[in-house]
Amino acid sequence: MWLDDVFGVKKPVIAMLHLLALPGDPGFDSAGGMRAVVDRARGELADLQAGGVDAVMFSNEFSLPYLTKTEPITSIAMARIIGELLSEVKIPFGVNVLWDGIASIDLAAATGASFVREIFTGVYASDFGLWDTNVGQAARHRARVGASNVKLLFNIVPESATYLAHRDIADVTKTTVFATLPDGLCVSGLTAGAATDSQVLAQVKKAAGDVPVFVNTGVRANNAQEQLSIADGAVIGTFFKKDGVFENTVDHARVEELMAEVKALRS
Repeated sequence: MWLDDVFGVKKPVIAMLHLLALPGDPGFDSAGGMRAVVDRARGELADLQAGGVDAVMFSNEFSLPYLTKTEPITSIAMARIIGELLSEVKIPFGVNVLWDGIASIDLAAATGASFVREIFTGVYASDFGLWDTNVGQAARHRARVGASNVKLLFNIVPESATYLAHRDIADVTKTTVFATLPDGLCVSGLTAGAATDSQVLAQVKKAAGDVPVFVNTGVRANNAQEQLSIADGAVIGTFFKKDGVFENTVDHARVEELMAEVKALRS
C-alpha cells in the first residue's frame, strides 16, 4: 500500500489540525487577525507532534457554515498559515479545504502536501444545499497542476449529508473504486466527533479491495483498537481536544493516551 511509503507505519493516525475561522468567514476574529490563527495552529501542531501522531491534516474546520465552492481568500489564508509553519512540520501532512475538492488539490500542490481529503464523488442532499461533484474534473485538475503524487482520500459517507441515490454502501464502494480510482476511502459518522458505525466501516473495507479505508470520525481511546482492527488508518480530531470538545484546543495528554492504544494494537 502507498500508506507505507507516505506514513511508514501500520494503521497510521492522521490528526486534524483545525484552523480557526479565516478572513471572509462569519466567525473570523478581526481583532486577533491572522496572527491569532497562526499562533493557535502553531501550538496545536506542537502538541500533536509531541503526542506521537503519524501525520497532520490542516483544515478550515471553523469556517462554518461551509461552502461547496470556496472563495479564494480561504485557500490563500491557509497557504499562508502552512507556509509559516512548514519548517516546524516534522511528519507527513495533508490539507482539506472544506468542502471544495479543487481548492484542496490546489492548496496541496502549492504547499507540498502528501494527501487531501474531500467529497469527490456522489450527489447529496446536505445541510449546505444540493451537493454535487465532478470527480473527472478533479482528477484532470490534479494532473494539470502537477499534483499527480498527491493522494486523494474520498469521503464516501460525508457528514451532514445523505446520498441521493438509494444504494447500498457496499455497492457505492465497489463502483467508486472501479470507476473513480480513489487512493483511499474515508467513512464518517453524522458529524465531526460522532462515532462511525463499525458495521458500515466493515462493509466498506470488505468492498474496497486493495484501496485503503480510513475511519474518519469518532475514534476515541476506548474504541481505537476496535475501529483500527477494521480500518487501515484513522483521521482523528475531536478526541484530541481538551475534554473531547470540538471547539477546544488540543490536549497533549489525550493525544498520548490514544496513540498508546494505537501502538499497542500495532505490536
